[in-house]
Amino acid sequence: MKRVSLVFTLALAAGFSSQAASAQTLKTVKDRGQLSCGVSQGLPGFSSPDDKGNWTGLDVDVCRAIAAAVLNDPTKIKFVPLSAKDRFTALQSGEIDVLSRNTTWTVSRDTSLGANFTGVTYYDGQGFMVKKALKVNSALELNSASVCVQTGTTTEQNLADYFKGNNMKYEVIAFGTADETVKAYESGRCDVFTTDVSQLYAQRLKLANPADHVVLPEVVSKEPLGPMVRHGDDQWFDIVKWTLFAMVTAEEMGVTQKNVDEMAKSDKPEFKRVFGADGNLGEQLGLTKDWVTRIVKATGNYGESFDRNVGAGSKLGIARGLNQLWNKGGIQYAPPIR
Repeated sequence: MKRVSLVFTLALAAGFSSQAASAQTLKTVKDRGQLSCGVSQGLPGFSSPDDKGNWTGLDVDVCRAIAAAVLNDPTKIKFVPLSAKDRFTALQSGEIDVLSRNTTWTVSRDTSLGANFTGVTYYDGQGFMVKKALKVNSALELNSASVCVQTGTTTEQNLADYFKGNNMKYEVIAFGTADETVKAYESGRCDVFTTDVSQLYAQRLKLANPADHVVLPEVVSKEPLGPMVRHGDDQWFDIVKWTLFAMVTAEEMGVTQKNVDEMAKSDKPEFKRVFGADGNLGEQLGLTKDWVTRIVKATGNYGESFDRNVGAGSKLGIARGLNQLWNKGGIQYAPPIR
């Protein structure tokens, strides 16, 4: 009997210990009164500061949504600009609470870096940009080309796979940062600039004459981009994951930044669950009943954020494509909030 009691006591203690560990990041963020969010060093549409240091972008909106859900204030964020090389170390060391920086979800990153991906904010793929003067219409015409690429990214391996798979020769010219890479391309140090298609559109805006450059039609890889958190903190993982899902769900339900207060009063069962009038889903996450309302007020729904930052309402003008909702021809999808 004593043995059974001891086993039960140890199991109970282990359970409490696990619960305490799982709440560590949430408590840290609340005690600090600020979310530390790792972003890019400046990628238009995803995360970039203006001349006054105000950050905007699709990845930035994810951070603002998390801060709204956790701290009830989307401005309580410290944005930490990170290079592709340094981004994972910053997350592992605890310098940042979440990495929301155009990062591709791969098996090696999901298993060997001590981190978890929480969802997909943007379904992307790698492409190629060239000067129109080269009169190249397809990536299959790039045999023997010199290619500018950023180190520390999935781009290098994809580049090698594509050229070798098509029996083409190429020369790699690698750089440490995105700005160095695009400047080298613009100056003529290489024939081709390759990265994710979304980044090609974003970086093209930085060129002196954007109209002189064209993005080729081929997309040669799958690049699902999304936020990352550290392993071992299930509660924080759930919060970041369901923050993104809440933005997608809001779009599915027709809830926008302007109508959220009115929609939250709906008597429909689904609306009552999502907005906290029925059940305790917010409390189960460690948040409050109005967590979804806070998120949508801060950033709008996923579609609003997409259009404003990278879509039709932005300078990039990227079509929704795969990032359209699942019921409108795309693959963007959120599990049900119930």
